[in-house]
Amino acid sequence: DQLIDRTRQRANSFFDEGVVVHIGFAEPFCGAVSQTIHQSAQEIGLTVHPSATMVVMEGPAFSTKAESFMYRAWGADIIGMTALPEAKLAREAEMCYATMAWVTDYDCWREDAETVTVEMVVQNLMQNVANSKEMIRRVIANLDQGRICSCTNALQDAIITNPQRIPEDIKDKLAPIVGRYMI
Repeated sequence: DQLIDRTRQRANSFFDEGVVVHIGFAEPFCGAVSQTIHQSAQEIGLTVHPSATMVVMEGPAFSTKAESFMYRAWGADIIGMTALPEAKLAREAEMCYATMAWVTDYDCWREDAETVTVEMVVQNLMQNVANSKEMIRRVIANLDQGRICSCTNALQDAIITNPQRIPEDIKDKLAPIVGRYMI
């Protein structure tokens, strides 16, 4: 339910020029979708941790042990290479977004375990595929079609730039996202 952003090379906003926007991001995932994911996982008997902090790093290399211990000291529960900038971009686009983070290895969290290898990660990843497919089927079937979350109006008070000062070409470019606010 929480993220620590350690990415550096990814575009993380639609608003890079001509308009200043500050979205709320204290809760990076849609609570309604997260709840549906949790419920769906319970229905098929999967172990679920609905509250955890994920460090999102660049990759493609895995963390060094020192980095992993640092992330753990920060209070992180899991390390991954996805969820950012996706969560930020989804929020800017007023889309509901949540993640299912499937564990492939325990890194430094199990000091007595063997060192993480690509083979270990791939093997565990393949074991997660069947569960992922079943989860997606259930989540889609269980999603509430009436959006009642705050994702739907994330931009309502977030656009700082006066719309009259935003260049028309920028308004046109961002129309699918901000069009209803530029009227």
